[in-house]
Amino acid sequence: MRADQDRDHIRGGVHTDLRHDSAIKHVTGRADYCDDIPEPVGTLHAYLGLSERAHALIRDLDLSAVETAPGVIGVLRAADIPGVNDVSPTGRNDEPIFAEEKVEFWGQPMFAVVAETRDAARRAAKLAQVIYEDLPHALDPIAAREADMGYVTPPLTLKRGDAKSAMEKAPHVIKAQMKVGGQDHLYLEGHIAFAIPGEDEDVMVHSSTQHPTEAQHMVAHVLGVPSNAVTVNVRRMGGGFGGKETQMNLFCSVAAVAAKKWNRAVKIRPDRDDDMSATGKRHDFVIDYEVGFDDDGRILAVSGDFAARCGFSSDLSGPVTDRALFHADNAYFYPNVLLNSHPIKTNTVSNTAFRGFGGPQGVIAAERIIEEIAYHRGLDSLEVRKRNFYGDKGRDVTPYHQTVEDNVAPRIVDELEASADYQTRLKAVKDWNSKGGIIRKGIALTPVKFGISFTATWYNQAGALLHIYSDGSIHLNHGGTEMGQGLNTKVAQVVSDEFQVDIDKIKITKTTTEKVPNTSATAASSGTDLNGMAALDAATQIRDRLIAFAVERWQTEPAKVHFKANAIEVGSEMIPFADFIREAYMARVHLSAAGFYKTPKIHWDRATGKGRPFYYYAYGAACSEVSVDTLTGEYRVERTDILHDVGKSLNPIIDKGQIEGAFIQGMGWLTTEELWWDDRGQLRTHAPSTYKIPLASDRPRTFNVELANWSENKEKTIKRSKAVGEPPFMLGISVFEALSHAVASVSDYSASPRLDAPATPERVLMAIERLKREA
Repeated sequence: MRADQDRDHIRGGVHTDLRHDSAIKHVTGRADYCDDIPEPVGTLHAYLGLSERAHALIRDLDLSAVETAPGVIGVLRAADIPGVNDVSPTGRNDEPIFAEEKVEFWGQPMFAVVAETRDAARRAAKLAQVIYEDLPHALDPIAAREADMGYVTPPLTLKRGDAKSAMEKAPHVIKAQMKVGGQDHLYLEGHIAFAIPGEDEDVMVHSSTQHPTEAQHMVAHVLGVPSNAVTVNVRRMGGGFGGKETQMNLFCSVAAVAAKKWNRAVKIRPDRDDDMSATGKRHDFVIDYEVGFDDDGRILAVSGDFAARCGFSSDLSGPVTDRALFHADNAYFYPNVLLNSHPIKTNTVSNTAFRGFGGPQGVIAAERIIEEIAYHRGLDSLEVRKRNFYGDKGRDVTPYHQTVEDNVAPRIVDELEASADYQTRLKAVKDWNSKGGIIRKGIALTPVKFGISFTATWYNQAGALLHIYSDGSIHLNHGGTEMGQGLNTKVAQVVSDEFQVDIDKIKITKTTTEKVPNTSATAASSGTDLNGMAALDAATQIRDRLIAFAVERWQTEPAKVHFKANAIEVGSEMIPFADFIREAYMARVHLSAAGFYKTPKIHWDRATGKGRPFYYYAYGAACSEVSVDTLTGEYRVERTDILHDVGKSLNPIIDKGQIEGAFIQGMGWLTTEELWWDDRGQLRTHAPSTYKIPLASDRPRTFNVELANWSENKEKTIKRSKAVGEPPFMLGISVFEALSHAVASVSDYSASPRLDAPATPERVLMAIERLKREA
């Protein structure tokens, strides 16, 4: 037996810490991204010409100076598109690649320049002479509603019980409005597409996309060719967060059309300013809510209207605004509830998916309702939260009529309350604030319950392709995309565990539509759930064939064939894995398999607002403490403690990293990240110089993150784990509510500060001054 078989355990199996497979490449700069792919001789570069009006008719578009600029090969306009001038992911035909007669937001593409160099294309794009006829524009949901702009997609209503009647009978009723800002993805790697023409109708597109299949379909649609003529490849992304689920359609299509028109490779990569201006963001919401409750702070009825800034086209606004309603209960039972979405059209860029997919906007509304009740009744908000948690039969049905069967939120909150020493620290915070100093402190402990699955049921499927070569090395391909979250590492761990081989024997190759067709987006926190199970299915098929081979070859029983660490045990004989595979190959055993998985149990009827859209729920809680300067509104996060439920973790260290990153990104959404359009409709926060994501110095001074190591998914997920990408994003709400708590201290906690998000220092200061005046 060789040295590598002298161990009882493999390296890199499931439920163990294992660093990201590309970690060393990331930190040394050796990880290859789309822009690092060697360019063939003759590669051209495209750049977009963007509108400078929010809403206007295009009376004249003179591109003569563009076409004659140095290095320019040609220009693409709507008329140059061989197929359909539309990249709408919903098939509503409302999102043209190039505007033709009218522009509907500042930054909308009107044409593309194709030149010998990127610099030449970028400079030439600025030379267009455009004559506009301005039309009235509306930039936010309130203005758009007043202008009767209408909806970009049909709204949704969720209801259970009789909210109107229960509200009328409730001892206490609060009615108010909350504004929740949007968020730019600000992925480190911006959008990029690199198209290489092939023979006949063929084209290969390398792209930074979370959804290769959709890019494939869109390019085919725009070129007027079948999907089998288009191949889309993704090795890795430098971040996505939902911003590369549909937004790459534009860039892939432009690159592909140009590549086929000039029969040369074409790359398109906008700079950060144009990337932020021309691509969608998290939806901002205006939420009108009403809650009825009893003397003890128990909720009796909730109604809410969720109006979203959707932009000029539908994009994913339908499912995003649906999901806001799905999570408007968070971890709380509403006996009577009526919720309505309002996906409002505005003259801004069409908003899109972002980590949480509308869920965070719903959750923060639920937490605002809890805070309203707490301040009204003079109770600690944590006590109000506990009194309204989902519970046993009769208190376990959501507004969309799914029964909550796996509720661990109370246990998570109780354990975090103890480990974070919440009660002692709450008393210390109040004692500090009672002194009346300039610096006020606040503390909050907030939970999250987050449903896992695509609400579009057909997306809950995945495929994988697995080969074992005759030397025992393994080639793994699946339909998910790697954007830094560790998906490839986790899926490889699943295969490693199934064959009991060291993980370094497994190579995961780039995601490509050539190997695994009809993939779903790597989104909705479902990447590992879906692709891990598909890879497991493929591995199980091969494993079963290998066992059958061993039974026949050694004339034994299946029960006597065992996969051990890098070896196969057949009876009393131990055969190194590579040797066993060589024998199987010589015996003509099929060593390749296509795996498939579809999520069971889920169903959803949007017309009735009823079903089981989620396979299971993930839970978590965070306790945050802040200090606020009441003279300036500036603040800092002193400490955050998190306890999060990831089921039986496939890779605890990667899951902790995801939780930390999600929390910071959620905190940024609610504090420093402010999108601002001027009166003309131009986005002014279009670069890191004006759009402020959290810095390393903004992280909590003390940051404790733990996994609920006792948790195990009740549903049959991959190795009983739970999704981790999106759920912890909502834990940043604990910072927002802690800021609210600190602000409330200036009026002795007599009223809810009703902070809008993001709670920038300016908004915090204004809330402080408002409470002082009202006190």
